[in-house]
Amino acid sequence: MNLARSSGILLHPTSLPHGRLGAEAYRFVDWLAKAGQSWWQVLPLGPPDESGSPYRAASAFAGWPGLLAHPRAKVTAEQVEDFVARHPYWAGSWGAYAGPGALADQVRFEREWAALRAYAAERGVRLVGDLPIYVAPGGADHRAWPELFKPGLVSGVPPDLFTSTGQLWGNPLYDWGAMRATGYRWWVERFRRTFELVDLTRVDHFRGFVAYWSVSARMRTARRGVWRRGPGRPLFDAVRASLGELRVIAEDLGVITPPVERLRDELGLPGMLVLQFAFGRPGGLERLGPELSNRVVYTGTHDNDTTAGWWASASREERRNARQALHDRGIELHSEPPYWALVRLALSLRGSLAIVPLQDVLGLGSEARMNTPGRGSGNWGWQLRGGELTGELAARLQEATATAGRLAR
Repeated sequence: MNLARSSGILLHPTSLPHGRLGAEAYRFVDWLAKAGQSWWQVLPLGPPDESGSPYRAASAFAGWPGLLAHPRAKVTAEQVEDFVARHPYWAGSWGAYAGPGALADQVRFEREWAALRAYAAERGVRLVGDLPIYVAPGGADHRAWPELFKPGLVSGVPPDLFTSTGQLWGNPLYDWGAMRATGYRWWVERFRRTFELVDLTRVDHFRGFVAYWSVSARMRTARRGVWRRGPGRPLFDAVRASLGELRVIAEDLGVITPPVERLRDELGLPGMLVLQFAFGRPGGLERLGPELSNRVVYTGTHDNDTTAGWWASASREERRNARQALHDRGIELHSEPPYWALVRLALSLRGSLAIVPLQDVLGLGSEARMNTPGRGSGNWGWQLRGGELTGELAARLQEATATAGRLAR
């Protein structure tokens, strides 16, 4: 997949003022266009769990009615029937799971999202989605297709940078043999739905398609799990055969092995580079060399601290290495705050696409962090305040984007 040199902003719709797809969403698109941005990246759009996490959505297909600006807008029986006819694979099971009015809500969601997406496209802004690898336990997918999941096993990751006991996600794990026997139909339909809503998608936990961490459902932490083989390339070949080009960013963070890198490269997918992970040792950026051209560069993601928060807690070595990387590209900290220098660094790198969380453009501290992995509460709640997206800030980002050669042509 070839991406033109460009940049964008990461902001989930729930972080807009009022957290809906109404006037504030359209104002945000206008601001992105003024700021020279070509992409708006969101988190998963499905109904979140009780903690607000969109990564444990009740459906891998349905949009969340909580995003609707007009939740009581009229929907006719004919419109519901038309929606079901166009989404035969999953609409019925979602209606059975979510109850009366659920399919009318999907008509409303499609109506509002399509209008917003068209408005953005007219202004040169495309949408990046986010596809979680797993589904929610007991959710619509788990109930509708129980034969596609392994009983008694749940998902997670081993101990890592975020937590010494690993992360026990608790999602049901796929029975990849059963998936293969269907020609990976569920995954084909999931990607089909995703590309109805967005122009490009990040696939979360890409390494799980090569090998995934399997934990007994009886465990209280993810420490005592085992690695099991994933489906590998055949799944993506099936998706490509049905849908064409894979418009996918591979989230290749964490414990990445040569087989994971090989699958990513064989599929021609860009991986990710997160600046906050690059400064643990000298030459962290230079070490990647030409590989940077096939990376989507982020200052941080929804799982990281904000860049201002990261800088405040960074070690002396990390700050020294970051200063050196900035100096090598002619960006000096004495002329601007560290968070803005690192935004400019992300834009300056070779990766064809650079994405910056809006919190980093605003220079917000740790209080604006979206998620802390391993923490069960206090996440997903940050919202933008009205008036923060000024013309001055748009001009500042537009200038940095132009300097980096990322303005849309």
